[in-house]
Amino acid sequence: MVLEFSLSVVSAPLLSFVVAFFSILWLIKGKALRVLDYPNSRSLHAVPVPRIGGIGLMCGVLTAWILFSAVLPVSVWVGISLLLVISLIDDIWSLPIWCRLLIHSLAAAGFSTMLLLDMYGWVAVFLTSIVIVWMSNLYNFMDGSDGLAGGMTVIGFGYYGLFALFSGHNEFAMINFSIAAAAMAFLLYNFYPARIFMGDVGAIPLGFLAAVLGILGWIDGLWSLWLPLLIFSPFIMDSTVTLIKRGLRGKKIWQAHCEHYYQRVLRSGLGHRNTALLSYILMLAVGASAMWAAYQDSSVQYWISVIWSGIYLTLMLVSDRYQRHYSSKE
Repeated sequence: MVLEFSLSVVSAPLLSFVVAFFSILWLIKGKALRVLDYPNSRSLHAVPVPRIGGIGLMCGVLTAWILFSAVLPVSVWVGISLLLVISLIDDIWSLPIWCRLLIHSLAAAGFSTMLLLDMYGWVAVFLTSIVIVWMSNLYNFMDGSDGLAGGMTVIGFGYYGLFALFSGHNEFAMINFSIAAAAMAFLLYNFYPARIFMGDVGAIPLGFLAAVLGILGWIDGLWSLWLPLLIFSPFIMDSTVTLIKRGLRGKKIWQAHCEHYYQRVLRSGLGHRNTALLSYILMLAVGASAMWAAYQDSSVQYWISVIWSGIYLTLMLVSDRYQRHYSSKE
């Protein structure tokens, strides 16, 4: 396969990386905008850590997009702006859940209505809005271990970009590679031991982008809907299964907790570094299989999805059994 790509596919991500790198460094060193995450009973860190590194990450992304004239629907720009503002306020002052979900829903509904209403109707708009809100929040739920959300961002959007590049869509490749590059800059500071956390201001917009760019790729005919779901399935499966189990036990699913599978793995003794590295292997393997299957017939794609579902189920059952065995000894 001969790839033909424009200079922006390389230049925009490079700019995004540089801007994010120095913006995050300023957030770590400076005191003008210093918001700390203090340890509590559910924390996986022991000392206060700056927690709005997502500002620097998103500065890198938006700078590259603006200077290289990224073509995206207005609803994406508006949605990101709303989520950045409400998430930063929440990081600083802790807003009530209804306030956050209201803005998340407005951003999701605005995108879904503008892109899907005329062709697919209100039912599709409603269901898609729910998916986008869920993706935005589950990304935030999974941002609890050094290097985990940053790594998923590099790998997930990196695969989006590669697929777009192989399909000859340089513009869309540039958009996604810019996110992956900014996340790589963030990861240099966030990998264990983390010097800064992403915060809601980073995790919520990234979850939104994972969903809406996946939908845009589908609308543009780049991929089927199963592909973005499979690429981000390590986050989707952990959060969805964990929250369903908590709901069935009558617990409040929106409250912070330590029941995610990645949290169990970390607390089992593997620590932040090994948990992140094992997660990267899983993410890379899932994404590679998704890209390969996308060029096969539908039966192969079906079986790839079934196989990964079986792998996730097995890993979760093993983790649950280990947790019960460990708890019985305490």
